[in-house]
Amino acid sequence: MQDYAHPEALVSTDWVAENKDNSDVVVVEVDVDTGGYDQGHVPGAVGWNWSEQLCDQVVRDILPKEGMEKLLSSSGINNDATVVLYGDNNNWFAAWAFWQLKVYGHEKVAIMNGGRGKWLAEGRELSTDTPEPETTDYTASDADNSLRSFLPEVQKALGEGGFDMVDVRSPEEFSGEMLAPPGLPETCQRGGHIPGASSIPWGMACKEDGTFKDREELEELYASRGVDGDRPVIAYCRIGERSSHTWFVLAYLLGFNGVTNYDGSWTEYGNLVGVEIEKGS
Repeated sequence: MQDYAHPEALVSTDWVAENKDNSDVVVVEVDVDTGGYDQGHVPGAVGWNWSEQLCDQVVRDILPKEGMEKLLSSSGINNDATVVLYGDNNNWFAAWAFWQLKVYGHEKVAIMNGGRGKWLAEGRELSTDTPEPETTDYTASDADNSLRSFLPEVQKALGEGGFDMVDVRSPEEFSGEMLAPPGLPETCQRGGHIPGASSIPWGMACKEDGTFKDREELEELYASRGVDGDRPVIAYCRIGERSSHTWFVLAYLLGFNGVTNYDGSWTEYGNLVGVEIEKGS
């Protein structure tokens, strides 16, 4: 993993197996299927429910600063801890949690390469015990919104140009044939994509075993679609979780500058009144 721009942001399953009992390390599982954790997880890992614990429950938004402080404190995480995140679907929501932790300034955060699927495929130890960590007094930084794109920034970028817009959803969602993946309720009124966006599905960054492709392969993938790091990049999906995965790849594995996650994504843009979209591939 040393060829990545920020190799410290990615750890192997071997590393997790060797360090999961380290008092300075807190392992956290964040899944699309929130019941997966209960079926068996990395021993000692804390479980986060993305829909209840990583979202503001009143406003459509990520956790507010106070909510993040409460979550990390209750999870036994202090400001100096190394947080290792993993989950199902090749780390969809693990990447989303990574992005939020970076928004609030946590320094030592990593993703377990290959996620839950690789841990299971290797036949590693599982536990159904829920840890009861000692509460800490976590202090978060103010939100770094330079890691986010809100709708006004997206519209400004569309008007002025000089950026790359990356749609990481499936080709069927990009073309407008499908509004949302099966079984996922958050949706939109219209199918299609933001004008000028490039379709680079998030899963193209992963190998068959769920681990990330090598740096050279990733550079070739994005450059072949016109994204080479020379311009700022806005990544989006449906609600912001898959685009967090691509944000992680571009910002931490490839080291591109000016990468942001438009977490309003298509459920916001695809519901706007009087705004033009594009359909087709």
